[in-house]
Amino acid sequence: MKLDSSVAIMSYQAAKAKEITQDSIQNNNDAKLKEQTDAFEAILLKYMLDTSLKLDDPLYPKQPGADIYQSMYKEQLAQQLSGGFGYSRALFDWLKEQQSSYKKS
Repeated sequence: MKLDSSVAIMSYQAAKAKEITQDSIQNNNDAKLKEQTDAFEAILLKYMLDTSLKLDDPLYPKQPGADIYQSMYKEQLAQQLSGGFGYSRALFDWLKEQQSSYKKS
């Protein structure tokens, strides 16, 4: 009697492929969520930088376009600093917790 194991092997490979696909989808969703929480933290940091860095110098008159350059500087600084202050991580963890509790119910 000869046993054909090809069906079992094919079903195992299909299940493994589905598992890998689910993991990659989850990792992709986590990466997108992390990107969004970092962007939110950048907005908070930009607001903090706007209120704390008043770059008005009474000794020198304002140059044309100085406000635009200062705004661009603060925005880039906020984007570079985002992800390291902890707001992003706290928001990410909270959203993942909410997502898992939503899936359970």
